[in-house]
Amino acid sequence: MSNESPYRVLLYYKYVRLADPVAFTAEHRSLCEELGLLGRILIAEEGINGTVSGTVAATDAYRAALSADARFADIEFKVDPADGHVFPKLAVRARAEIVALDLGKDDLFPGDVTGRRLSPAEFQALMAEEDVLVLDGRNDYESAIGHFKGAVCPPVGNFREFPEWIRENLAEAKDRKILTYCTGGIRCEKLSGFLVREGFRDVYQLEGGIVTYGRDEKVRGEDFEGQCYVFDQRIAVEVNRTATRKVIATCRYCGKPSERYVNCAWKPCNAQVFLCLACETERGRYCGDACAAAGMKNIS
Repeated sequence: MSNESPYRVLLYYKYVRLADPVAFTAEHRSLCEELGLLGRILIAEEGINGTVSGTVAATDAYRAALSADARFADIEFKVDPADGHVFPKLAVRARAEIVALDLGKDDLFPGDVTGRRLSPAEFQALMAEEDVLVLDGRNDYESAIGHFKGAVCPPVGNFREFPEWIRENLAEAKDRKILTYCTGGIRCEKLSGFLVREGFRDVYQLEGGIVTYGRDEKVRGEDFEGQCYVFDQRIAVEVNRTATRKVIATCRYCGKPSERYVNCAWKPCNAQVFLCLACETERGRYCGDACAAAGMKNIS
């Protein structure tokens, strides 16, 4: 796919205080509809978090409109070329948080507390040091398809599970150097801030996340294994552009390397599983025998 592709995908966020997020949501939805954008955008008192797809002209106009607003003047967009829309519809919603840790009255604002930011080169250099803990700040189904070499990937299915997991599993690591990372940087703003507030003394975050790390011309995604999970129809994108690129996921049935991430065909399940084409042809697109039996029964 070349940079002359007719569409683009924008990934972006900005933590900034918004006085009336409900009104801003309505205005923002109108802007996106006018430009023909599709995607998911969350807006809250703490800022905006979005991924949208649209034509080159539409995404250029959108970036200009957001950047013209003083509240978002320094917003950073991660841009990917695309052959068409990567979302089936547009959803612009007001929420209590753009990244939910569900801390209630103890919620934190990254503008007040967060870990020290690292460039991709700085992050890579620190990963190589001894006694460094590299913490994946994403859900388990994301890290399953790709993560940094040697990273700790918590078995959590939702970001709000991180505070409890950290308290139960990292209590003895408060004096260690901790490097956090996520897809585009937004979750680590809060995750690293939470770690700092919990008493961890040496906390860092990969600025711009995995996406920026993969695009950096110096590191070229080195030390990232597998692919980066994304929340659109692409499912995952390449990160490592070096000769060390490897597949870490394996087919659920045959165990062979496979990054083919599909949803179980039994709709009440719909779990994402790694399934090579040969095994799907032989056994159907199911996560296991129980769902296969249910699916076949439903057809008959």
